[in-house]
Amino acid sequence: MTFRILPLVLLAAMGMVLAAEVDYPLDAPGPDGRRPGGTLTRSMPAPPIANDENKDLKRERNYPDQPPTIPHSIRGYQIDKNGNKCLTCHSRANSARTQATMISITHYMDRDGQALAAVSPRRYFCTQCHVTQKEVLPLVGNTFETIDKILQDDANAAQKP
Repeated sequence: MTFRILPLVLLAAMGMVLAAEVDYPLDAPGPDGRRPGGTLTRSMPAPPIANDENKDLKRERNYPDQPPTIPHSIRGYQIDKNGNKCLTCHSRANSARTQATMISITHYMDRDGQALAAVSPRRYFCTQCHVTQKEVLPLVGNTFETIDKILQDDANAAQKP
């Protein structure tokens, strides 16, 4: 089988293989998804980027150890090796003054669990785990239930005769 494919590859590389006629229209409708409309040869422009949710309300977490979402806009924040704008409010030293939630004590530990005086380098880039929320409708339906709801439903079902 390898011997049959190899000559075709060599001929194609030399430009000697002609493309077969396509028997389907190139302007067939494209699949509808996140960006509906358009055809296979032409795509529709991307929708505008939605605004960040800016409610400053803590969201409920859906599972243990889920990183909390960022409840405010961070557009224009510098978070790189030279500085971290998040720490001006959320660091241990500044959170009492700013009334912002202090970052978890786990962010002040190295990989061996030893306490550090400053934020651990592996926890310094906040947006690798924490994300802002956008003011958009869900793309698809969602029936996700938290573990607390599932356990409560099971407990209620067990109490019924």
